[in-house]
Amino acid sequence: MRLPVRIGTLLCCLCVSMATAAQYTKPVDARSYNLGIIGGFAEVVRLGVKTLALSEVLAPEEMDELWPDALVVAERNGVRLYREDDFLVTDLFPADVAAGRHVLLIYTGDTLEQYLSVKADKARLVAEDEYAGTARRDIARRFGRLLSYPEAMIERLIDEQTGR
Repeated sequence: MRLPVRIGTLLCCLCVSMATAAQYTKPVDARSYNLGIIGGFAEVVRLGVKTLALSEVLAPEEMDELWPDALVVAERNGVRLYREDDFLVTDLFPADVAAGRHVLLIYTGDTLEQYLSVKADKARLVAEDEYAGTARRDIARRFGRLLSYPEAMIERLIDEQTGR
């Protein structure tokens, strides 16, 4: 049974709230923090709350250091990782969100193929000078759905990025 998206959103908000607390009783190093994010999202993906989740964006050297342990976390949680060094840029996020950086896609099943299909469709539209208007918005919508974002949130994020 697929859990409601709201549960996943609440879990994510809880993680963010805990991670951004003003003070910690002990210092939290970036590596542990990032592995914790990967572990949390891996569980949410495994449970079917999200189809696709993303790690923090990191410099390639930081990702090199994190990669072996991220694979252990993924295996423990029954999910797969894809190291993306050319992140799909859509109107969901600022265009430079991952410029020159790497991000891990956390997924199960054929989700990677779906992501790569959206990415290929965008590349084709760009090559044909047709990446505008409805076609551009549809690419962002497809990516948002892969991320299991609610439709209203997808539209809000697109509107925010496009200034509508």
